[in-house]
Amino acid sequence: MAVEIGFPPIANKNAEILILGSMPSVKSLQQQQYYAHPRNAFWPIMSALFNIEKGSSYQLRCQQLMKNNVAVWDALKACQRQGSLDSNIETNSMVANDFNTFLQQHSKIDQIFFNGGKAEQVFKQHVMPTLDDRFKQFSQIRLPSTSPAHASITFKQKLDQWQNIII
Repeated sequence: MAVEIGFPPIANKNAEILILGSMPSVKSLQQQQYYAHPRNAFWPIMSALFNIEKGSSYQLRCQQLMKNNVAVWDALKACQRQGSLDSNIETNSMVANDFNTFLQQHSKIDQIFFNGGKAEQVFKQHVMPTLDDRFKQFSQIRLPSTSPAHASITFKQKLDQWQNIII
């Protein structure tokens, strides 16, 4: 099984909040875009929260997030996985991203929002033990996964909970 490598973050120096996924899906890796699966609710939610025009280019959507001081990244830098499901990530293959360096370079971030349970689990197990103490006090909130695999709640219910990032 091949090792999958994630993407660099969508971020600028003014980022105040960080949205963390676990690892890009197969579709996202193919297209080299975060949340590229057409049924993933991430971009429709971001469009609703930040008035991003539907149908905007990926580049423009990323620029709009940065304009609103939102950073997007993944807890994992690399892993092995069959398909796109978080549950298929091989535990012993997980390599976490370097959050100490990232958070030093993005010093205004003080809130982390997890896009689902796996992102939170990976962060708490593989990142928190390595973090500098000054970064351990951030507000950390798990939100419902925007993945189409997480279909137990409706888009409206997801959107209602995701509005916490702009409050």
